[in-house]
Amino acid sequence: MVSSPDVTAILGINAYHPDASAVLLCDGKIVAAVAEERLGERIKHCTGFPGQAIQTVLKLGGLRLGDVDHVALGQDNNANKKQKIAYSLSHPINSARVATAHIWRRRQMHSLHKQLAGTCGVDVSEARFQLHHVEHHLAHVASAFFASPFERAAGFSYDGSGDFASSMYARCEGNRIEPFDRVYVPHSLGFFYTSICQFIGFDTFGDEYKVMGLSAYGNPVYLDVMRKLLRTNGQGRFWLAKRYFNPFGGRAFGANIGRRIWLPNLYDDRLIELFGLPRKRGEEITQRDKDLAASCQKRFEEAVLECVRWLHKQVGGQNIVTAGGCALNGVCNARVPLDTPFANYYIQPAASDDGTALGAALYVWNAVLNQPRIEPMDHAFLGPEHSVEAMEQALKDKALNYQRFDEPALLDRVATHLAGGHVTGWYQGRSEWGPRALGNRSILAHPGWPGMKDLINAKIKRREPFRPFAPTILREEVANYFEHAMESPFMMHVVKIRPEKRQALAAVCHEDSTGRLHSVSRSQNRLYYDLIKTFAAKTQLPVVLNTSFNENEPIVDSPAQAVECFVRTDMDVLCLGPFVTVKPNIPAGN
Repeated sequence: MVSSPDVTAILGINAYHPDASAVLLCDGKIVAAVAEERLGERIKHCTGFPGQAIQTVLKLGGLRLGDVDHVALGQDNNANKKQKIAYSLSHPINSARVATAHIWRRRQMHSLHKQLAGTCGVDVSEARFQLHHVEHHLAHVASAFFASPFERAAGFSYDGSGDFASSMYARCEGNRIEPFDRVYVPHSLGFFYTSICQFIGFDTFGDEYKVMGLSAYGNPVYLDVMRKLLRTNGQGRFWLAKRYFNPFGGRAFGANIGRRIWLPNLYDDRLIELFGLPRKRGEEITQRDKDLAASCQKRFEEAVLECVRWLHKQVGGQNIVTAGGCALNGVCNARVPLDTPFANYYIQPAASDDGTALGAALYVWNAVLNQPRIEPMDHAFLGPEHSVEAMEQALKDKALNYQRFDEPALLDRVATHLAGGHVTGWYQGRSEWGPRALGNRSILAHPGWPGMKDLINAKIKRREPFRPFAPTILREEVANYFEHAMESPFMMHVVKIRPEKRQALAAVCHEDSTGRLHSVSRSQNRLYYDLIKTFAAKTQLPVVLNTSFNENEPIVDSPAQAVECFVRTDMDVLCLGPFVTVKPNIPAGN
């Protein structure tokens, strides 16, 4: 894009909060979006100021800081003051510690013009933008509604906490979002889930999705206890049993003043009275731990569905949009259109806190400037793209033998490797926005190859053996392989695989016979779609195993990172743009 005085440029930012990120809108169109964790130091769920993300999206848009008309922040320190004061008066010790980090973050944001100028290497006089603060959960709802195809919808945001709320209910129509209710901390569905995760030894920020996977191996034998720990009333309210939880861990949630998130203990030791001693990270996972995971997941689903049904009574209609970290729970997501009156469900690909940068920017464009809605977001390929020359140089730097192919030959060669059981790194085009690899920064494999799941977990991803992989399937084939024909372009739904297809999809069929569905149409990702189509011609399977291109790190960004990951793991094949390289023990293919 070329800078033009006729273009309205909006820079959206999530800063000093988990999943720091930046988004650029030009006349309402999403030009670029990237999380800070993919760049620079590559720290997962990076907090702090997203300096490199900001530089990247401006570069992708062909803009300088002086071209930016508006900067939108997905946080508002002035939101929910009454509730903050009430909590502070009743919890003076905790509040003093929370306030320390809050004041520090507030000071940083007050110097935003200087920070942005310094980040972009320009004089502060060039930072002529108008600054907007958008409440955390309002930004979440905006990220989903304004990117959705709906003219009218119910909005539901839910996570751990943001601007002192843990959830928001809203009516959404046209260019307006009307929040009509909130639940405030310390009561939080996100804190509930994370607390149980910590108790069973998954104590790192972002481990919740692991426990969702582990839940398939357990039975909800503790469900009655979970219902006492998390109470609901059918009116959109939920409460944590205070004596068993410490939502701020005695300190501010994620209160480190650096770039890594430090997660305090969110549960009270009184949980030991109910469940016995907590598991420590690295210890054996027992049946009790699996049952706790299943019970936690089940209670979480119950509570969410209860809230969603109440929301429908308030708003009506068939459309719902959701966002927030809890909206990444694919098992729960799949139940919403099946077990509530909402038939149509939209979640954008970066539903967690990185998405507040998008939501804040879209809110300014639509609700503040009252500009027309953008085309619905139906793909996530909004991140950096690297040149063919950079790809070839990365291969040369590691002294790898490689071949270059035209597109038809490339697809045939890679499909042949996949059909032969070879685990293949697939690196193409622009990177995905959000936490999921959706076919441009992916590791791919045959979905039914014997032992494939265990092999990738042990020798490539080097992670827990119970962790599942996603099936990417051609959109038109979903109904033939899954019990519910949902469209899931952003891998946000966990759906039952048909009984007669489970053996053919053994490597992506989870313990409870589900798969984390990723549907793809040709209009969303032409090259990836055509690869699966070519693979299907060889195997009669319109499905591939898909997992993120990384090994206990953020998803790879640069070609050099992709090559490094390929070299240090037991991946068999790497397809880097038009180039293919294979390990010495792997046949070259036909």
